Amino acid sequence: MKAVRYVLIGIVALIVLAVAAVAIAMAVINPNDYKPQIEQAVEDATNLDLILEGDIGWSFIPLGLELNSVEATLEGDRFVALEQLVAQIDFWSLIAMSPRVNTFVLDGLDARLEVDEQGNGNWTRIMPEESAGAATEESAGTQDEQAQEGEGAGGEPLNFNVENVQISNAQVHYTDKSTGQSVTLENFTVNASNITLGSEFPLEIGFRVATTQPTFEVDGSISARLAANEALNEFAVSSLNAVFDMTGEPFGGKEVTAELGGSARANLENETATLSGFTASLANLNLSTDLDVSGFGNKPTLSGKISIAEFSLKDLLNNLGQPAVETSDADVLEAIAFSTGIGGPAGKVELTNLTIKLDDTTFNGSGSYNLADSGIVFNLQGDQLNADRYLPPKAEGEAEEAPTNQETAATGPEGDLLPLEILRSLLLDIDLGLGQLIVSNLTINEIKASTTAKNGLLKIDEFSGKLYKGSFGANVTIDARSDNPKWTVASDVTNVQTLPLLTDLAEVDMLGGGANLKVNATTTGNRISSLRSNADGQISFNLAEGEFRRMNLTRMACQGIALVNQEDLTTTDWGTSTPFNDMRGTLDINGNTLNNTDLVAALAGMRLEGNGTVDMAQSQLDYEVGLRIVGEIHRDEACRVTEYVENAVIPVECRGNFAEDPAGLCSFDGSRFRDTLKTIAENAAKAKAREEVDKAKAKAEEKVKEKVQEQLGDKLKGLFN
Repeated sequence: MKAVRYVLIGIVALIVLAVAAVAIAMAVINPNDYKPQIEQAVEDATNLDLILEGDIGWSFIPLGLELNSVEATLEGDRFVALEQLVAQIDFWSLIAMSPRVNTFVLDGLDARLEVDEQGNGNWTRIMPEESAGAATEESAGTQDEQAQEGEGAGGEPLNFNVENVQISNAQVHYTDKSTGQSVTLENFTVNASNITLGSEFPLEIGFRVATTQPTFEVDGSISARLAANEALNEFAVSSLNAVFDMTGEPFGGKEVTAELGGSARANLENETATLSGFTASLANLNLSTDLDVSGFGNKPTLSGKISIAEFSLKDLLNNLGQPAVETSDADVLEAIAFSTGIGGPAGKVELTNLTIKLDDTTFNGSGSYNLADSGIVFNLQGDQLNADRYLPPKAEGEAEEAPTNQETAATGPEGDLLPLEILRSLLLDIDLGLGQLIVSNLTINEIKASTTAKNGLLKIDEFSGKLYKGSFGANVTIDARSDNPKWTVASDVTNVQTLPLLTDLAEVDMLGGGANLKVNATTTGNRISSLRSNADGQISFNLAEGEFRRMNLTRMACQGIALVNQEDLTTTDWGTSTPFNDMRGTLDINGNTLNNTDLVAALAGMRLEGNGTVDMAQSQLDYEVGLRIVGEIHRDEACRVTEYVENAVIPVECRGNFAEDPAGLCSFDGSRFRDTLKTIAENAAKAKAREEVDKAKAKAEEKVKEKVQEQLGDKLKGLFN
């Protein structure tokens, strides 16, 4: 027992002696006497010139060092300076092998970082250049030190605690002469206290950042409570409140506020992370989420929800200093919202109960994203959408200026339609449904669209809907595996009423009837001009029980018949339309030109026959139409159908720009009427010949009859005599 007691007394004595020695040394030695040696040592080891203008002081309890007014210059220019540095460690905590930093104060830090025109930073010139041999020896020495450190590692980590940390008035200036960019961090402050591993402590940060290209400023403040375990593999943030006030060119000079809040936790060993009550806002845009993440590799598992509260996009753009979105309806883009649940197996993000709101339109559905192959799957069903409300408003006189604008567009550079590289990387499977869509003033109901993309092959497997008492269906394939993509289009339209469709689409009320179309076409290219010029295929059409409006073909036919009869028409109430039955034909697609050689339709007393071309590039129509007379067509006496007129063709021509004056395209074709007269003359000659033949036949029959009667009479006389 005495031996133990003596040992303890010896240890205490040694500690007392050590403390006394340190105290005596601090009392006797003045560190300011060693300023020249310290400055010289730094200058010998680096390219810095150290200037210690202020006092150097130290304290015993707590054990600490204080520096004042320190500056280091590099090649005559200030590199770094500080007003005060205080570092104090509790002496007794060192004895107990549980070091506690009593106070760390850094005030007035000023650092100057600069990149020259060649892209070299001034910090790379701090250390003098070394010979290759010295570098090799230093590298070997470093490796030996690391090996020794590795061998000595494995002991229990020190319980390192900090009582108080204060950083104030810090600033860093960064200038890049090669780009002209300048970034300044100033008013940087940090306050933290009671920093202990394994327990929670408060943290406050403030700063200001300014850039010159573009001019941009951020004033930020962050407050939170932080925690980390002793192994430094588990971290937590709670009561986060971060506010950033921003202004500058990106926001048109306006001040914009962004905020973050909530709690977060991460465990590096278990590879888990959690966001709880996390919120983020930018101006009037507010996002909130609760999210759990398991696995930090390439196959994480996510679970939670995310939502964006209803906001006005127009207000957001205004708040961010961005140009306004001009829309035909000033009341749109005022109520946008988003919410979804997040889940799915490892490596796949699945969105459930997905809701997207756009004003009075709501989409519901689900989706997923596969991290391994970037595959995207979506299934969205919407109720109704009026797309015309979101189009730019038409300016006054826009319709009249359209040709000029088209010419300008035609002469300007033409861009590619599809980003081929992006398209080749897409892996999509998207199903979209919409109860009603209004676009270009057309109303389409029960829309279904199904799209897939894989290895550069994009397929719209289904695009269907109901349109003006009829229906339509189409499918499109785009093969983008080559730089000259191939397009295949097939469409089928059934009984779509053309009159309301054309009226709503282009305010054209020329044609009525139930349209049936079949389209099969192919083309190649990645620009509009190429797609048009390379188009090839066929369009077959049939219009049942229709009418030509603002056009009376009966009157045109009667004009020709009246000329033949050499009389004048007396009827004045011709009307403005021409009914027909079963107009049909085939359009052969040859680039920008549609060729039609078999146009036929049944009209009252007439058969319409025609052929012609449609130039889609110039919006030009060139048709020659014939009205073959097959029966009585009108009550006007001058329009009576004689035997000379029957089966004759009254010519009509339809030529001009169908986009400008569709009602004035068709008129009586006097230049071709001579062919009609020739036909009528031939009919008259045939009729006269038949008349002469009939007369001769009748005369011959009369003579035969007379001769028979004479012969018969003589025989009768002989019989009775």
